[in-house]
Amino acid sequence: MTNFTTPLLPLMADIWQRTLNWQPTTQQQKQFQQLYELILEGNRQLNLTRIIDPEEFWEKHLWDSLRGIAPLLSGEIDFPVSSASPTFIDIGTGAGFPGIPVACAMVKDPPFLRNAPRTAIACQITLLDSTRKKITFIEQILSELPLNNAKTLVGRAEEIGQHPQHRERYDVALIRAVGTGSACAEYTLPLLKKNGLAVIYRGNWTEEETTALENAVEQLGGVIESIEKFTTPLSNSIRHCLYLRKVSNTPAKFPRAVGVPTQKPL
Repeated sequence: MTNFTTPLLPLMADIWQRTLNWQPTTQQQKQFQQLYELILEGNRQLNLTRIIDPEEFWEKHLWDSLRGIAPLLSGEIDFPVSSASPTFIDIGTGAGFPGIPVACAMVKDPPFLRNAPRTAIACQITLLDSTRKKITFIEQILSELPLNNAKTLVGRAEEIGQHPQHRERYDVALIRAVGTGSACAEYTLPLLKKNGLAVIYRGNWTEEETTALENAVEQLGGVIESIEKFTTPLSNSIRHCLYLRKVSNTPAKFPRAVGVPTQKPL
């Protein structure tokens, strides 16, 4: 459905190119606009986001989502490839970020991967959230865009991480952090295959948090591969992305029961 009263998102072709060495195709730009319109429409009932200004939406939802995976897809960080179609999971996807923009960008032979040291193959993305209403809304978005390389899953990360169908089944886990880095590590690492990568999106980050995260990641079978600090292109806000590599199997006791990772961080 198209709402002609919705403002148009800025194209920002020069900023896409300068910051990510990438630009959306005409089809991807159309999908981003449709996504914006659908989010604004859904906001009336579901309170999905406070970010409704077109430039702010572009920066904080679209650009930020793809900035998190840029080092991975440019080849700066090794892309884990264990199958013909790499598998992603977006934990606590909410209104569909970062997973839906990533799914839009990661079509077959995405421009991100043209200079990367591997054959570009479309990825499959699972969008996980514990709220059924949000997942139902996301299913509508996936149908209308349409996106065939994304699917939904209702559940809590602590439960999904103990499920044989999902435990150690993913190449990349994405999470826009609302809790501690340690809790995010406990949500993501059990879901990853060996050599898989967790991408944790953060605002501010401190050295003290790094020390706590190192301890948690070691217990979970991972290592901190990289911590990137950057500023957003329009508002110059400070952001961080944490990249955790899975190096050994996660002990069976992790993730712990629902609520425990946030109440008692490792």
